[in-house]
Amino acid sequence: MHEELKIIAINYATSAASATVAETATFPLDLTKTRLQIQGEFASNGHAATVTKRGMVRIAVGIVQEEGFTKLWQGLSPAVYRHLIYTGVRMGVYEQLRDKVLGRNSDGSFPTWKAAIAGLSAGSFGQFVSSPMDLIKVQMQMEGRRQMEGKAPRVQSVWHALQSTIKAGGFRGLWAGWVPNVQRAALVNMGDLATYDTAKHAILKNTSIPDNWICHTLASVCSGFVAATLGTPADVIKTRVMNQPRDKCGKGLFYKSSIDCLVQTIQKEGFFSLYKGFVPIWSRMAPWSLTFWLTWEEIRKLCGSTSF
Repeated sequence: MHEELKIIAINYATSAASATVAETATFPLDLTKTRLQIQGEFASNGHAATVTKRGMVRIAVGIVQEEGFTKLWQGLSPAVYRHLIYTGVRMGVYEQLRDKVLGRNSDGSFPTWKAAIAGLSAGSFGQFVSSPMDLIKVQMQMEGRRQMEGKAPRVQSVWHALQSTIKAGGFRGLWAGWVPNVQRAALVNMGDLATYDTAKHAILKNTSIPDNWICHTLASVCSGFVAATLGTPADVIKTRVMNQPRDKCGKGLFYKSSIDCLVQTIQKEGFFSLYKGFVPIWSRMAPWSLTFWLTWEEIRKLCGSTSF
């Protein structure tokens, strides 16, 4: 029992550390994605005359020119705090479901349908407990744009954002937008964890490639694309629900719920607006997934843990 808890603790710590590396390296793409998703919302809510629509590259260049190079990492601290909770929990829950609850086949393989269930469950639980940090991250990422529009600063730091959110909507306000957030995480993790697990063991079983960085790279490329495809619509809804202004009771002024946001977005901007930001999401998720899986697999080996 003591040895099992030790392994769980090591895997939690190493996954959180690997996620921190991946998050820091790819964060500018996440910021660009968030700005891209929000700009259509400004136009559809009566600000078309004051908002110039930009693509992914122009948004990134504009941030550097208008706000400064370091602003590409604005909101990194809550993103890292989130991964210290989210990634550690989701990876730990997935492995426990795979190895202790759902169980592998006698040959050591893990059926795709079981991997999908484990990924959905792990992602949902991990995201729910870390949702407050995601809320703060989105708000901090939009601060530079708010200042460029002449609006007063909304948040100054992670601690200030937490205090302001609790003051405006109570402790429950920290979970504003948690439903689309959890929906997104469930889909992303179904795509990421299930695809990586399935692809990796398929490569090991059907090719001569050993359990090394080449195998991990190929599996992570597959997982990043599937995760981005499944998660982008929910990510758009999540970002808009979390970023919207709120009244004194903490209720959103633009959207009543994630379903309302989904309906309004499709009606005003069309179905494919749900894939707004897909390129930066995939462009970020691919190197994020690659960096995370390669780092984690190697750290696990160094710590004496088994391969994922």
